[in-house]
Order: sequence, then C-alpha cells, then structure tokens
Amino acid sequence: MIELHLLRHADAGDPATWPGDDADRPLSAKGRRQAARLGNLLAGAGFTPDAIISSPKLRARETAETVATALGVDVRVDDRLGGALDIGTIAGVIKDAGGPRRPVLVGHDPDLSWLASELTGTRIELRKGALARIDVEVPFDGSGTIRWLIPPGLLPDR
Repeated sequence: MIELHLLRHADAGDPATWPGDDADRPLSAKGRRQAARLGNLLAGAGFTPDAIISSPKLRARETAETVATALGVDVRVDDRLGGALDIGTIAGVIKDAGGPRRPVLVGHDPDLSWLASELTGTRIELRKGALARIDVEVPFDGSGTIRWLIPPGLLPDR
C-alpha cells in the first residue's frame, strides 16, 4: 500500500485575464500565501513525503517548490502531470520516480479531483490549494481510502 497525496496547485488568478501561454501562468499573491501556509502546516505536523512530483506548468511547480522548501524535500517535474491523467499514467509516474511509498503529486483539475474520486469510489472535489491523502493498493484497484483532506479554507488568507 502507498500513501498517495494529491495536491492541486494553489490560486493562480483568473486564466481569462492571463495574456500569455497558460503553462506559464504563475501563482497569484493569494496562491503564494496558500502554498506557504500549507507548507508550514505540514512541516509543523512532521509530514515527511518521500517524493514530490509536479506538473511542469508554472503554477504547479511554484506550489510544489514552496511546499517542498518548507519540508526540506526536492521537487521532481514530470510532464505527464501537466496533461490528462488516468490510472495508468499515475502508476507510470510513481514507478518512474522509483516507487515512493509517500508521494505527493502536484497538478491540476479536473484531473486530480477525477483521480481522487476514481481511486476511492466516491466523489471528491479538490479546490485550488487542497491536499488529500488516499491510501491505495498497487496496482490501483479503486478501493483506496481517503484518510484526510486539507481544504485551502482551513488556513485563512491573511
């Protein structure tokens, strides 16, 4: 069994107002605060992932790097997390990262919410900046158990 953590990138503002390539859209000031607060919360709780793997899109990388810095963990970028996800893709990402037992995958919606729902057999919505832990058997068989979900609203924006 692995403890799979799914982290949706923090707030990146309104994509309709971003003039450049969507892959280059950065976190907003709110998103930077969300990611920093999450990293501090996790560090204070003694959270120790053995891998943080991020989408190559800037907003996901910035979220991953902020959280990883607080935890003292390196970030690995995997292009597959920037596109459409399915169970086979996630299995490949984890395998290619050396088979970590407590990975954090940082990416986007609707894919991460779909993935969380598919792995647990229940509807789960990951808001921007949310982190979920799902215990799953490998190979993934849809019988995962959600252990916790940290919504972005848990840590107020100050």
